[in-house]
Amino acid sequence: MQEHYFELKVSVSSHHSLFCDFLTDTLPIGFEETDDGFIIRSEDNLDTIVWGLEQFAEALAKALGENIDIECTQTKLDNSDWVQLYQESVQPLVIDKFYIHPTWDKPHNKLINIEINPALAFGTGHHPTTASSLRAIAKYVKEGDRVLDVGCGSGILGIGAIKIGALVDACDTDIVSVENTKQNAELNSVKFENIWEGSCNLTKSSYDVVVANIVADVLTFIANDLKGVLKESGVLILSGILDKYESKVLKFYQDFEILERIAQDEWVTLILKKGKK
Repeated sequence: MQEHYFELKVSVSSHHSLFCDFLTDTLPIGFEETDDGFIIRSEDNLDTIVWGLEQFAEALAKALGENIDIECTQTKLDNSDWVQLYQESVQPLVIDKFYIHPTWDKPHNKLINIEINPALAFGTGHHPTTASSLRAIAKYVKEGDRVLDVGCGSGILGIGAIKIGALVDACDTDIVSVENTKQNAELNSVKFENIWEGSCNLTKSSYDVVVANIVADVLTFIANDLKGVLKESGVLILSGILDKYESKVLKFYQDFEILERIAQDEWVTLILKKGKK
């Protein structure tokens, strides 16, 4: 082990999820999500990552026509402190009936435990969209329901539904996410009925609840696919929506009744039911 390691603290003014996607696709190591950004740790100098983040922020700002501020602070620390500091920084979360905790933390004796390995970089429950989706699952998923987790990421949402007693399928267009979901399922001693790389239109089943925590543009693009796999009386949980794009998303789901709207910070989760009143 080297004597020192590098810690890069990244703060972004907006579009947290897009930066998260960028890091997930480009980093060969895990990273920690914070309220306003990320923390990346490596035994190698992280100057190249700083450059990549700044270039991505500049391209994103140009594409969206808005200002996006990013601040990167890199420090050199003693390697002996790395593991302890990292473990202290990842705290367990209580979200409704769920208790999300890292692998080194003890389970809760009264709540539904979801054990997550934060080294897998994302889907630890700290982001508002994940937390809101879990609240919706706690309320709308019942034992015996057929559930589909679209864009499963770390698998945390599907795992939560399985632990309620649902039969859960999952899919993601990213093979890394599919593998992470399988690993986290094994970690939690649960099993998905089916899991595949690709979109939801590859399934031949229909579902009582479909959850999709993605981004607004994708939710509009796959609207017909999501509707097509939902049972007549089914419930659709849509998350990953910035509040300024909420009306844009809802235009594609005008034939659905809004059961509930969960807002946290600048993010919105919509719970919709097939068929208008």
